[in-house]
Amino acid sequence: MGKASRDKRDIYYRKAKEEGWRARSAFKLLQIDEEFNIFDGVKRVVDLCAAPGSWSQVLSRQLYLPAKLSPDSRDNDLPLIVAIDLQPMAPIEGVIQVQGDITNARTAEVVIRHFDGCKADLVVCDGAPDVTGLHDMDEFVQSQLILAGLTIVTHVLKEGGKFISKIFRGKDTSLLYSQLKLFFPVVTFAKPKSSRNSSIEAFAVCENYSPPEGFNPKDLHRLLEKVGSPWGGDDLDCSSVWLEGPNKVYIPFLACGDLGGYDSDRSYPLPKVADGTYQSLDPVQPPIAPPYKRALELKKASNQGGVKIIEIIANVKWDSYLVFSYGPASDIAFEY
Repeated sequence: MGKASRDKRDIYYRKAKEEGWRARSAFKLLQIDEEFNIFDGVKRVVDLCAAPGSWSQVLSRQLYLPAKLSPDSRDNDLPLIVAIDLQPMAPIEGVIQVQGDITNARTAEVVIRHFDGCKADLVVCDGAPDVTGLHDMDEFVQSQLILAGLTIVTHVLKEGGKFISKIFRGKDTSLLYSQLKLFFPVVTFAKPKSSRNSSIEAFAVCENYSPPEGFNPKDLHRLLEKVGSPWGGDDLDCSSVWLEGPNKVYIPFLACGDLGGYDSDRSYPLPKVADGTYQSLDPVQPPIAPPYKRALELKKASNQGGVKIIEIIANVKWDSYLVFSYGPASDIAFEY
């Protein structure tokens, strides 16, 4: 499918390139802010799972650049934005990049050092796993990613701060909601207009961070497991089944963004130009170190010099031939 065809069927993909955003997901954060005013009074922000950087761009344009261009601006009073990801990304003005793991508490220490010992007013996370299409599996892995983000949040977010994170809606959404309510009195699940109706994604907007009295971040997972059962037993599976029936949890769910605006599931005609043709724009910033980079190199090599298998299994030299054998003990065995 060509770029022009995608421009026609995905209006936010087209608009992102026209407005200089690295990804269409920038509109999701903007629409969340329209509804919840999450940027009010924010001076320090952490962007988790930031690559390729569209949310960091929003933070830069909404917080850093207006403060920098203000006639009363001072260098020591500009908003601080820290972006964290395992993958490197191209620089963004006003954004400090940290290449690290959000499941590691040491990453939180690096963030706090950038904030000169202070804590963040806002933490955002648009991270998601490589989806499989199996919704139960994807929902579970995504919820674990959110709880991993809480590892950072409980270390770097100040009391009264906000946390915005992508979620996948499913049968155990009530469990995730109850776990987030341990730390945030106000939790709303929101669906931006730019998020496709066909997608199970939504966003948890958590406000007024208030950890339990005496809470130790090292006890995070033990505390979260207790929400999984009405008795807080350690020997029970972490499940939301008990939250049904008379204990049913009703989750606030809100559509945000201009409901009369663009429809993310609709195809729009391409804009006409003088000569009657349409020129599709290139992406604003292609990824500089994508995880599929090696696959692209292999494909390029095969196209240039004939089909050559350079590497299929690490450190395997193809001096002879490969024999595939199937047995009961393993799916596939290799001999060479």
